[in-house]
Amino acid sequence: MTFRTSVILAILLSFGCGRTADHQTAAQRPQRPSILFVTLDTTRADAIGPDARNVATPAYNALVHRGLRFRYAYAAVPQTLPSHISMMTGLYAAGHGVRENARYLADNQPVLAEKLHAAGYRTAAFISAFALARRFGLGRGFDVYDEDFGSGRAERNAKETTDLATAWLTSNRQPTTGNKELFVWVHYYDPHFPYTPPEPFRTRYAKQPYYGEVAFMDQQLGVLIDAFDRVPGPKAIVIAGDHGEGLGEHGEAQHGDLLYQATVHVPLLLIAPGVKPGSSDAPIATRQIFNLILGLANSEPRTPNSAPERVVLAEAMKPFLDYGWQPQVMGVEGRQKTILAGRLEVYDVVADPNETHDLAAQASVSRAVRAALHDYPVPSQQPQPATTQLDDESRKKLASLGYVASTVKPVVRSDAPRPVDMSQLFPLLDEAAALFVREQYAQCIPLLGQILAKDPHNLEAALRLATAYSSLGRDREAIAAFERAEAIAPGSQDVDTYLALHYARGKQWQKAIPLLEEVVAKSPDRLPALEALAVIRERQGRIADAVSLREKVYSMRAATSAELAQLARMQMALGQTAPAIATFEQVRAMDGSTFRNDLELGVLYLAAGRFADARDALDRVPPSNPNYAMALFKRAQVSVLLHETDAPSRIEMARQHATPLTRELIARERLFQ
Repeated sequence: MTFRTSVILAILLSFGCGRTADHQTAAQRPQRPSILFVTLDTTRADAIGPDARNVATPAYNALVHRGLRFRYAYAAVPQTLPSHISMMTGLYAAGHGVRENARYLADNQPVLAEKLHAAGYRTAAFISAFALARRFGLGRGFDVYDEDFGSGRAERNAKETTDLATAWLTSNRQPTTGNKELFVWVHYYDPHFPYTPPEPFRTRYAKQPYYGEVAFMDQQLGVLIDAFDRVPGPKAIVIAGDHGEGLGEHGEAQHGDLLYQATVHVPLLLIAPGVKPGSSDAPIATRQIFNLILGLANSEPRTPNSAPERVVLAEAMKPFLDYGWQPQVMGVEGRQKTILAGRLEVYDVVADPNETHDLAAQASVSRAVRAALHDYPVPSQQPQPATTQLDDESRKKLASLGYVASTVKPVVRSDAPRPVDMSQLFPLLDEAAALFVREQYAQCIPLLGQILAKDPHNLEAALRLATAYSSLGRDREAIAAFERAEAIAPGSQDVDTYLALHYARGKQWQKAIPLLEEVVAKSPDRLPALEALAVIRERQGRIADAVSLREKVYSMRAATSAELAQLARMQMALGQTAPAIATFEQVRAMDGSTFRNDLELGVLYLAAGRFADARDALDRVPPSNPNYAMALFKRAQVSVLLHETDAPSRIEMARQHATPLTRELIARERLFQ
């Protein structure tokens, strides 16, 4: 069975990409289809389709009759961002390097939309959650990447996303230039916790709101498909889940921590010209979608990843990266699934879909599976710097979605616990992390204490506990918690960094200086240390050093307009006219009508000899500005330099509104003589 289905799958994945097409003329080749790619966030394989339990999904069921359903598709990672990146790159997480949410895909890693755009497709994406924001790397190659969730929001529901996508489809049915087909990616996020389906699904699924979210999403999927079906020409549809949801199975309420079927077994459906409706029982990795869609588009020759794998792999490294627990890798061959997490677990996922019977004691695990699991690259325990490049608002948006990635290097040891054996801690860890990011320190302190009682080597929890005490001004308890963290991880730069931040915010800020200098010397890109050292250098009066540090910080993460305004003022104090102008102009672009630094910008323009720009900036300074008298004095200077006819009256106005400082400046100003 495995051999036959593998052959069928190989033909499917490579159709339209073979040599025959290379020798056809453009006129002989069949027209490429427009492609709709729909990703269903947090959707279990058994929560949608003809075999769904507890929910009716008529729109998806109708599509099943039109296409090929892969009954055993597996997500590469049970988390939103890394799973989508695998689908968009054709690589496992070990290949593209994004093992958790809130990380960044390398700029040199090609993604699906780039290839389709280069092949002539008009491309558009409509995503429903900040976890897939353009900044993380999936926006490349899209003409439109709609991620506007509204002010302060981190997600939108399926109807909002569907309305935007269908409007775009309606306005782009006919090509504007040439014969460009469409590639449209629509991402639905609704089944993600918390489960709050709208009516009538809220009432209909009152006892199982997760399934109410799926039912609502299915309704909107039907609306989207109706709109896409009206696009002229051949069409193809690919629908896939990015990961499932634990719903309490194996102790996992949500997803991301374990590798059982509830979170990695996902729906996958293909509807395309020449593809016969039916179903396949062969295991397939959702990363194959990359090659499958390229095959549909006939955009490039078949790649090595196009052939189905004998062993389908997946990973769940979050507990390893965040807490130092055992790394987890999964391999599926036929109906047998093997999980390596400290020891092997083996399940027959056809006979035992809930994985209640571990067959490791009697099952025979093939050499191919053993080699794949043992050779699978375990990530470095050092957290990726990208996590700390997020601003506070972005971190809070991710926390509101349930995503808080680690920022410290965990303590890794050979006797580390298996994640499934620590499943009772998952709710505590998630709640404590969300409270910490929201700066609700008093509420998260008792939870962190409970975590450390059950997982005493958890460095992340120890440092968060110390930071929570520090932020509340409870110095003695903070120092005790830092000492505990030091005992967990002697010589840790993370401990030194957080201890330095503790000192930096208090009266003993000088104690932070040697700690920060040592951390930055060893790790020049450690962002929290750079930020704290910049503040201290400014406090010391070492403005040039503070400017240099802030410029480096803002090259690593996005700066707020307030941060940039402070940087511009320091550049101005140092006489760095051109850099200060550039920085203030950036602030003005960000703030728009709320910009409050026109006086400083006008003074800088005047110093740079840009008199017309100085005039415009100074004219924007309102009388309510505390330094309005200075603005009038500077505006009078500019008026003389521009030979304006009303220069005398501007000089007189400056005199009438003068302060002691500007009165003296006016008296000495030669331009006014």
